[in-house]
Amino acid sequence: METRKAKRILMSKPTMEGAGVHLKRVFGYYDVPMFDPFLMMDDFRNDDPQKYLRGFPWHPHRGIETITYMLDGSVEHRDSLGNTGVLSGGDVQWMTAGRGIVHQEMPRGNAEGKMLGFQLWANLPASHKMMSPRYQDIPSQQIPEIVTDNGTRVRILCGSVNGVQGPVKDIIIDPEYLDVTVPANSEYLHPTHRDYTVFLYTIGGNGYTGAENETALSNETVVLFEDGDQVRIATEGDPVRFLLISGKPIREPVAWGGPIVMNTREEVQQAFREYEEGSFLK
Repeated sequence: METRKAKRILMSKPTMEGAGVHLKRVFGYYDVPMFDPFLMMDDFRNDDPQKYLRGFPWHPHRGIETITYMLDGSVEHRDSLGNTGVLSGGDVQWMTAGRGIVHQEMPRGNAEGKMLGFQLWANLPASHKMMSPRYQDIPSQQIPEIVTDNGTRVRILCGSVNGVQGPVKDIIIDPEYLDVTVPANSEYLHPTHRDYTVFLYTIGGNGYTGAENETALSNETVVLFEDGDQVRIATEGDPVRFLLISGKPIREPVAWGGPIVMNTREEVQQAFREYEEGSFLK
């Protein structure tokens, strides 16, 4: 079994999106196509409501999937199909925009004003960019968690671990999305598909990755891995918590226009024309 080595190590960077939401950009536009099939990831943990309450007012999406994972606080969502709902602590929403959807996402903190959550964007291949929009809204209680012999806890949002299947299914890029906590003085090995993109994002604690602990992990560390059969995480005096995400690369041209991601610039321009003319929704 070949243990994956770190190919690229990044740290999340402060930025602002929506109507004035302060967040951390884990990776994004300038990192394409390194993370293929993933386009962007944002960390919107914050304890100041004035930095997130303005939210993300009505905006369109086409050609992508947005994955929102809440740890605390909540996000109210509403869309052009008439869907409404609230994501709160531990919930996940996998939204496939497909041929087009218009929605808004308005974050709300917990009783202390804290907001803890993440949003990942995944690309769609050309063959599925104009598929019908759909949602998979999964409440926290439906997300399985396993505990290994050494006390490692793995929440399985998508994918399969030790024969336990996550609730998000039938996604084109065959992804895996895990929330993993490794206790102090422990080791966790996780098998990975060859030729798949695999990365992790550390959200707490300290640890190491690589066969020889060659890469240190701390809060907001992003590790994009080289190819291999497994990922290894080790800890010493502290536990470490991270999101471990993988998917099958699409390997197609990416034309990016804000919330619209297609294969050509002409397709992006057409989408915005349709939005302005009122024919965006099919």
